[in-house]
Amino acid sequence: MNMDQLEGNWKQFKGKIQEKWGQLTDDELDQAEGNREQLVGLVQEKYGKTREQAENEVDDWMRKH
Repeated sequence: MNMDQLEGNWKQFKGKIQEKWGQLTDDELDQAEGNREQLVGLVQEKYGKTREQAENEVDDWMRKH
């Protein structure tokens, strides 16, 4: 999946994102609106990960979907 696909299908992917990262709220995901950098920041903040760890997780998830 590329960034255009993520942004264009954000509403469909929100549920799958919440399956992976259950601590992210609907409001937080609505604010991110398909923006990879914001999603990485949310994963980093909510799960206490380094920026690199969060980026790797998000990128791995994107490759699988």
